Amino acid sequence: QVQLVESGGGLVQAGGSLRLSCAASGLAFSFYAVGWFRQAPGKEREFVAAIEWRLTTNTQYADSVKGRFTISRDNGKKMAFLQMNSLKPEDTAVYYCAAGREGGTQYAAEYEYWGQGTQVTVSS
Repeated sequence: QVQLVESGGGLVQAGGSLRLSCAASGLAFSFYAVGWFRQAPGKEREFVAAIEWRLTTNTQYADSVKGRFTISRDNGKKMAFLQMNSLKPEDTAVYYCAAGREGGTQYAAEYEYWGQGTQVTVSS
């Protein structure tokens, strides 16, 4: 059974930092792209960042987080991370980790597996 479990969310003041983690099990993690998405109350889910599996230096970011967020992965530990710096109140959302064989892009449909999400709240 495939599981993706996010952790690291919480409450932080604007300008602060958080590091989200995504622990994977039940899949050959090294061969899956990883994406982070988020959903704020009353809004649609949106793409945040992605990292490929073929070439892990290939990453993508939403314009709203470029220069502030960094996605990375540790295949040996079957984990992915999202380092979030200079957080803003508009970053408040539930953050989801997703894995897909054809992922690595901003398109949610390309990710087969999803975690349950972790709440990030940024206060002003």
